[in-house]
Amino acid sequence: MIVYIEDEKQKELISSTILSDLPDWFGLPDSTAEYIRCSKELPFWAEIENDTAKGFITLKETSSYTAEIYVMGVRKAVHKNGIGKKLFDAFYSYAKEHGYSFIQVKTVEEGHYDEYDRTIQFYKKLGFKELECFPTLWDEWNPCQIYIMAIK
Repeated sequence: MIVYIEDEKQKELISSTILSDLPDWFGLPDSTAEYIRCSKELPFWAEIENDTAKGFITLKETSSYTAEIYVMGVRKAVHKNGIGKKLFDAFYSYAKEHGYSFIQVKTVEEGHYDEYDRTIQFYKKLGFKELECFPTLWDEWNPCQIYIMAIK
């Protein structure tokens, strides 16, 4: 079941637990700590089953028109079970209800890492399109690709 979480300690516990389960995506301690810290202050949804979080997603407003998927994670053992899609659907509904026109997500440019290429395929399947790549925004080994979607 997808649940909107408001409690900051619960957000921190969920994000910390899930991101630590995904070292292939979240293996840099400083950036992972930043995701966890910032997630406490953002709109936050989690898939909860039998009192266990299976995944989560957070929303960051980047402009009055755009909601960003700031961070999203699904436990590796339950990838490809529809949890990411359900989390995104909750995110999308909230963004639409709150008057955003666009959704964006930042990830590593396609063709650099298999793990991120699978993530990109997930976003493309949802309907995201490439907007722009910033080759050195993060660092030269992780070119930042921005994907966008219009909210209809």
